[in-house]
Formats: sequence, C-alpha cells, structure tokens
Amino acid sequence: MSGPTASQSGAQPNQAGRATGDQPSQRDRQRLDNQLCFAVYAAAHAFGRAYRALLNRYELTYPQYLVLLVLWEEDGLSVKEIGNRLFLDSGTLTPLLKRLEASGRVRRARDRADERQVSIFLTPAGQSLRDVLACVPDEAGDRTGLDIQGRKDLLNDLVTLRLGLQAGLIPE
Repeated sequence: MSGPTASQSGAQPNQAGRATGDQPSQRDRQRLDNQLCFAVYAAAHAFGRAYRALLNRYELTYPQYLVLLVLWEEDGLSVKEIGNRLFLDSGTLTPLLKRLEASGRVRRARDRADERQVSIFLTPAGQSLRDVLACVPDEAGDRTGLDIQGRKDLLNDLVTLRLGLQAGLIPE
C-alpha cells in the first residue's frame, strides 16, 4: 500500500517540481487535519466514547474510573493529591467524588489535624471493582487498532509531548 501523495501529506513542490516534506505552505499548516493539537483532542474524545461504552455497565464515568485507578495505586489520598495526579481542579473533582461516595465506592474523611483537608478512601465495593475492571485497559487498547508495542510507543510519545508542553508553559 502506498503512502499519501505529496499534496495529501502537506508537502509542496520545490523548484525542481519535486515535493519537499520540510516546507509545507502556510495554507497547509493551517489545515485542521494537519494540527497535532486537534489530532490529540479528537483522539481524547474517541477514547472517552470507547471508555463510556466499556464503563456504562458498571455505572462509572471515565473520570470516576480515573479516580479509582489513582486510589488503587494509593488509597487515602487527599483531594488535592488526586487532583494533581489527574490534572483536575477541586471544583471539577469534588462533585465527581461526591457521586462516587453516593454510589458507595469511596468515602471521604476530613483530616483531624486540618479540617480543610479531605482524604478519599476506597470502600470494599470500590476495592472489589479493581478485579472486575482489570480487563478494561486491554479492551480499550484493543479498540485502538495498535498492537501492544504500538500502544507503549504511543504512551511514551504522549508523555514526552505532555512534559514538553508543560515545560514550555512554565513562565520565566
């Protein structure tokens, strides 16, 4: 199977009439399909839909599942620590945690030394979901069309991307 044509890849002909992949036109650089940010954004939405289908039968949302993943790694974290791990602010996280508590999967407890601090603990029901949901990462991964090595490579690339963007956003 052949690759994309020069015009499909954004490459422009050089003076000899041959395509050069290094110098796309300004118009091609501004095409939606050539935006890395849009590809990541659209992929994130596709993942959200895939996880919604996988998690609906357990009455979990994708963000709730992420909270459970964090707590399965380390139970009893503060709301702030969970937010830092998931890149969520407390205004987004608090209602999500209240719904998880209402469903009996976590319990919230105020720190006795500092009443402002709230820690989140798994309940037995939340802990038991770990084994039940163990298949979800593989099922979601299978839906990507990537083999295991492709998934690992993509994960590494995305972590590198995130770290690079975060480093570039730090004010000087």
